[in-house]
Amino acid sequence: MIAAFALILVCQLFGEVVSELFDLPVPGPVIGMVLLFIGLLVKRKPPKVLTDAADNLLIHFSLLFVPAGVGVVTQIDRLKGDWLPIAAALTISTLLTMVLTALLMSKLFPKQDTAEKMEDAQ
Repeated sequence: MIAAFALILVCQLFGEVVSELFDLPVPGPVIGMVLLFIGLLVKRKPPKVLTDAADNLLIHFSLLFVPAGVGVVTQIDRLKGDWLPIAAALTISTLLTMVLTALLMSKLFPKQDTAEKMEDAQ
């Protein structure tokens, strides 16, 4: 599992290097995960050690929110002053994401007629 975490961290490092080298407005970890994704697409099947590490990370996913929660607490005064625009941005972006996801899913998955749905249900 150490090799899998090392691979993830190396991808993050390359992402940071690319972000700094080209002065991109995208965070290095995001670029690193895109690089990892491209690597997995090329390989076609992720290595077992990488899927095990990912499963382990997902089990403890809630721990990854602790630093974000601490960041919110340290900025509580700013949040009190700007709560309305922040709440509006969160609400609008969430609704927009839901609508766009629904539209994309309706385009990607073919529609079944009612007879096929009944047959699939049985």
